[in-house]
Amino acid sequence: MTTTRSTIPFPLGRPAFVSNILDRAAHLRFDDDKLMALETRADARAYVVHRDSLVVKQDAEGPRALLAIDEALKFGANAGTVFLGLRDGAAVFGMGIGAQAAEDLIGRADVALTELRGMAMQGLVPPEQLSAIAMAKSMVTWHQRHGYCANCGTRTRMSHGGWRRDCPSCKAEHFPRTDPVVIMLVTDGERCLLGRQKQFPPGMWSCLAGFVEAAETIEDAVRREVFEESGINCAEVEYYMTQPWPYPSSLMIGCTARATNHEIVIDHAEMEDVRWFDRTEAMRMHKREHADGLTGPHPFAIAHHLLGHWLQAG
Repeated sequence: MTTTRSTIPFPLGRPAFVSNILDRAAHLRFDDDKLMALETRADARAYVVHRDSLVVKQDAEGPRALLAIDEALKFGANAGTVFLGLRDGAAVFGMGIGAQAAEDLIGRADVALTELRGMAMQGLVPPEQLSAIAMAKSMVTWHQRHGYCANCGTRTRMSHGGWRRDCPSCKAEHFPRTDPVVIMLVTDGERCLLGRQKQFPPGMWSCLAGFVEAAETIEDAVRREVFEESGINCAEVEYYMTQPWPYPSSLMIGCTARATNHEIVIDHAEMEDVRWFDRTEAMRMHKREHADGLTGPHPFAIAHHLLGHWLQAG
């Protein structure tokens, strides 16, 4: 039988994926012999990723995501590993698993393929492990999507502990990318601006967000995205905090901004709805006490913490 943790461990200012327990030990990425020795040690561990899910061992205490290398291989993980770093001197790796091997796990009692977001939101994964899992997910996904040289089309090969792919033909070196995304809470004193996208759960509202474009500052991206989605102009853009977001590999840049106009013009291609909420209603949503069942974003996400920071400051 699995157990659920009694509390969701994301206090204000500490969303998911921000607490990294690993020493990245980047100097070891250049030493293949050392990495091989670390991987073959009995204390080596791995996170096994398939798309947006994790392979987890079903122990008596609950699901366990950190697997011994032998366990990972037994469950069908691919042999290629990404070196994530060291924890108390032991190496931790990221591994992928093919579609057929993942399908073969369905119905087994000892192991499961479980969606990462749901596990994290329910507190089934220790929060201190989520950053390492996010790293594994981002890196495994990058390797799966970038197997060929963008310069000449030749099949590339993994190098530097999985943190680079090299082209044997044109000698191009390919590195993993992180996509910057601005996410912002816009206010006009006692009100905040929240939006809904069609894929959101019923009743949930969240902060506006969007990708930073080429040659664009964070401040300009905030102003552009807010205006495009809501018709609201912004001033006084300020940085709050960041959150790594492994879907597939983004960095959420949390900001606040002050609205300089109030009439909303919704871009329905992007948003289902956008509206102002006063502080009292936003507090009820944040606490999940709204009479109509409206909610703010989950504590798992940086948007929850942007909203909570504003409510606390008021």
